[in-house]
Amino acid sequence: MSKNVKTIKELADELGTNKTRISRIINKNSIPTQKIKNKIVLEDNSVSLIRQYFKNETQQQNETVSILRTELDKAHSHIEKLSNLLDQQQRLALQDKKLLEEYKAENDSLKALKMPSEDKKENQSQEEVQTLKKQMEALNDKIKGQEQLNNQVSKKWYQFWK
Repeated sequence: MSKNVKTIKELADELGTNKTRISRIINKNSIPTQKIKNKIVLEDNSVSLIRQYFKNETQQQNETVSILRTELDKAHSHIEKLSNLLDQQQRLALQDKKLLEEYKAENDSLKALKMPSEDKKENQSQEEVQTLKKQMEALNDKIKGQEQLNNQVSKKWYQFWK
């Protein structure tokens, strides 16, 4: 073979791919080929076209990879922000829970303090009732005493007329 032509196998080895891929590129892009001794060969201009195709494809892949990396970095940044927000929310929920427990404990202690004072008021009220009962009994006794005196006086008065 002459130096200005290459077989599909030689070009595939040079570009680091396989013969099938080179054949698909040739068919897809209608690149001219020749057949010499039952082998398909490519002239320099066809080889240049395939190399250019690989170069463009590599650039497109690099651009795609670059775009994907950028998007991946953005997604990673969003995930990090969401993770921070979730962590902050959990910390706030824990603080709320602690405050609620403190308020409950404080409320219970206030109830405990309030209860005896109600008992004291109740005891004071009962003592006042007892005192008032005693005073009423004393007054009742005085009234009975007065009635007895009135009865005695009235007996004397009746007796006086008899």
